[in-house]
Amino acid sequence: MIDEQRIIELEIKLTRQEDLAQELSLAVYRQQKQIDELQALCRLMAKRLDDGSSGADPYAQEKPPHY
Repeated sequence: MIDEQRIIELEIKLTRQEDLAQELSLAVYRQQKQIDELQALCRLMAKRLDDGSSGADPYAQEKPPHY
């Protein structure tokens, strides 16, 4: 009877570990997806800065009318 209880406890622990491994795998997948998106955004922003087409306001350097 004791061996049967140990086996059941081990099966429960194994099931919990499998669930945890699945959750961690999903978290890593989501993080990698977000990293990829952020890297693409950084490349796009760097390209815009290099091209000089950052979309900046052309009047930003102009003094206001009251000067």
